[in-house]
Amino acid sequence: LVKQTSFTKFDGTVELHINLNPLTFGEKTDYRTSVSLPHTTGKEVRVAIADDKILSEVEAGKINFDVLVAHQQMMSKLAKVARILGPKGLMPNPKTGTVSPDPEKRAKELRSGQVNIKTEPGNPIIHMGIAKVSFDDKDIADNVTAVLNAIGSKVAKVSLSSTMGPGVKVQL
Repeated sequence: LVKQTSFTKFDGTVELHINLNPLTFGEKTDYRTSVSLPHTTGKEVRVAIADDKILSEVEAGKINFDVLVAHQQMMSKLAKVARILGPKGLMPNPKTGTVSPDPEKRAKELRSGQVNIKTEPGNPIIHMGIAKVSFDDKDIADNVTAVLNAIGSKVAKVSLSSTMGPGVKVQL
């Protein structure tokens, strides 16, 4: 149904919108996890590993990556460019899993389709792109199932939509 209601002239994104049950959070007000999707989201993620060369490029204003992964020892050097990377959401952070003792392994995981899931600030809602409209129905369903399995019993309502398309409620 999502594919049928997509009327864009480009290959739109299939978006998953999840309302979580806030009573399952306990004391926390937000929820964060990560999941490896069986099929990619359709968007290529450029992952870089922080080193002195990347630092000099960032200082010069060149940012050629979507995710920056760093070793713990590199964080003190990254503090110099925190004002550039921070507002763009590119600063490595232990919460997002981009500070790692083995950055090469973590970069490979991120390239292969691992995505971070988090709620909106102060609201138990998750919005994320999980596929492209041109994907097979089975591939889209596999990605949806993987995300819902990662979240578990916290899910209250789920809907799918395409870019600039109407929402389609998913029965749980």
